[in-house]
Amino acid sequence: MAMDAQQRSQFVDAYTRLLITTWSSEEFANRLTSDMQGALTEVGLEVPANATVERIREVPEGRQQTERGGLDVQITEWERGLETGHYYLYIPDTPQVDISELSEGDLEGIAASSYICCCCCPCCSC
Repeated sequence: MAMDAQQRSQFVDAYTRLLITTWSSEEFANRLTSDMQGALTEVGLEVPANATVERIREVPEGRQQTERGGLDVQITEWERGLETGHYYLYIPDTPQVDISELSEGDLEGIAASSYICCCCCPCCSC
């Protein structure tokens, strides 16, 4: 069942909230394990009570390179879940940034920015 443009936008917003909240709140990240459906509802991702939700920490090899990286893969999996009742959510562990790999220009840009984009999804203003 393909989502229309509005449903897709709402999903992307909720999925982005899911990632940000998971990465910024240890308590929320723990609830993903103990109460997945409750945690998902909190960020705006509604799944039927009888659905199963599986957290995937790494996108399988060969599925990582899509038009928008992992986002299109996640949208396809969510649409499949709408049909089957079995949802796969790609929620990687908190990304770690190795500042030794950043150039001086990168560091200056980060320091000068009023915000730091956490992902490159359509909802970001980067």
